[in-house]
Amino acid sequence: MKINIKNPPRKFKCGMQNQIEVSDCGEVYLENNEQLTFYTKTNKEYDVAIKEWGFYATPSINGRLKDQGFKTALVKNSANRYYVMLVDTDKIPAFNRYLDSENQTLIEWLDERK
Repeated sequence: MKINIKNPPRKFKCGMQNQIEVSDCGEVYLENNEQLTFYTKTNKEYDVAIKEWGFYATPSINGRLKDQGFKTALVKNSANRYYVMLVDTDKIPAFNRYLDSENQTLIEWLDERK
């Protein structure tokens, strides 16, 4: 694994009104079969792993993610682009406000599929 930390972070604006500032803090380069785990402030975790064919972008959406307190949303924006978003179950009202403010539509909660 190779890590490039950007100090200071590159900052850029995004969102419908360019009102959201994002800090690009760095880059991580993984070799095949390596995994990186991210933690929230409340110790919920999310893993991403690289394979020779691409990425495991998420742990199982109806298993580990759900157990960690995340819902998995398929979202479409106003430009007709689709995104997969992991939503902290304690922050669903904030997620709904975000969707409204950014003119995005929840297509489906993927973790609720049968």
